[in-house]
Amino acid sequence: MLTQIKGLHHVTSMAASAQENSDFFTKTLGLRRVKKTVNFDDPEVYHLYYGDEIGTPGSVMTYFPFPHIAKGRPGVGEVGETSFAISEDTLGYWEERLASHGVDGLSEHELWGEKRLRFKGPDGDAFSLVEVRDDARRGWTGTDVDAEKAVKGFRSATLRLTVPGATRELLRFMGYQEVDRKGEWSRFAISGGNGADVVDLQIVPSADLARLGAGSVHHVAFAVDDRAAQLDVREALIDTGYQVTPVIDRDYFWAIYFRTPGGVLFEIATNEPGFDRDEDTGHLGAALKLPTRYEPYREEISRRLGPIRD
Repeated sequence: MLTQIKGLHHVTSMAASAQENSDFFTKTLGLRRVKKTVNFDDPEVYHLYYGDEIGTPGSVMTYFPFPHIAKGRPGVGEVGETSFAISEDTLGYWEERLASHGVDGLSEHELWGEKRLRFKGPDGDAFSLVEVRDDARRGWTGTDVDAEKAVKGFRSATLRLTVPGATRELLRFMGYQEVDRKGEWSRFAISGGNGADVVDLQIVPSADLARLGAGSVHHVAFAVDDRAAQLDVREALIDTGYQVTPVIDRDYFWAIYFRTPGGVLFEIATNEPGFDRDEDTGHLGAALKLPTRYEPYREEISRRLGPIRD
């Protein structure tokens, strides 16, 4: 069993509009845009990162906004819902706030003894806010959302599957323990993790495969402290039979990727070097940051991307 994984690092999804996406996460959910860069494989597409003040691993939601992308189709083999942690007794505030911003799909429910508010993102993304007791993480306070009500970071990611057995074994190998099971649901957690240390499984035997598009999660990333820990995890996964990519430099973290038995794309990302490696904390997410290899083409890339109004 691995011991290096600390919980979630980030969740990366697809969107249709960069402006609408930025407005939703910064002005509606009150997160901070901590990085404005590009898809390293397609520099004509933004890569936008949102989180707490410094983009602490476990708080960061990221997006590739493709202007002409078709809408995704929900199904199995994907992250079906991404949940954010909030303080107890703040669900009412958030329901009122999201309703006032015209957010769709609002509904309250309870799971694992936690009060939740489900809602939809601009592209039909499935989210929930979860009241969590004794979560000491601090959300971003640079908006009109009070500190005690701010989104703290991730609570969990829900994997939607047809057959869960191999994915359960993988999570156990990654250091998670099954802490509860109710009907179609299973909950896995890491003890002493980074706060974003829960993964839920939802079993939907008769559902169709998901189709990637706007509103779909592209991959979910798990956090390790540094490159040495990442290399240990990579070697262990390969020894277990997984096809794992080489280490890829993403400027703000190093990444490896592999496909899970249930079809979900997993990433293992380092906590180092962080989002302040190329701009100071006070100005995170303000300027367009490009990988070194794209700097000679900055003017053309900026023109093709178009501006994002803050």
